[in-house]
Amino acid sequence: MKRFLVVLVALLALVAFAGGVVAQEKKAEPAKATEKPKAEKPKAPKALKASGAVVAYEAGKTIKIKAKDKELAFDIAADAKIKGEVKEGAKATVMYKKDGDKMVATGINVAAAKKPKAEKKVEKK
Repeated sequence: MKRFLVVLVALLALVAFAGGVVAQEKKAEPAKATEKPKAEKPKAPKALKASGAVVAYEAGKTIKIKAKDKELAFDIAADAKIKGEVKEGAKATVMYKKDGDKMVATGINVAAAKKPKAEKKVEKK
């Protein structure tokens, strides 16, 4: 009876170790040719912002602004959101993304022009 129990325990231990080896082999198998590799998500371009005075504007195509000491030129995306009336000399903020070496405007926000203060008329008596 003791001999039977020893053999039974030995067989159970052998099965337990063999099961672990088989499980490790399945993980180590190379990917099958029919499986598609997981595609990495392309990184979304970082949204950038520039502010300055409008130097040139061609509706729906390009805008140039003078920011600090340099002029920046942007192509305007077809779905760009434009708030306000874009005209030369107006202060504008351009939201853009880089597409290779080009800068593409995705949004343009033009500050409302300040109205000059009306002079108060003083009536003389």
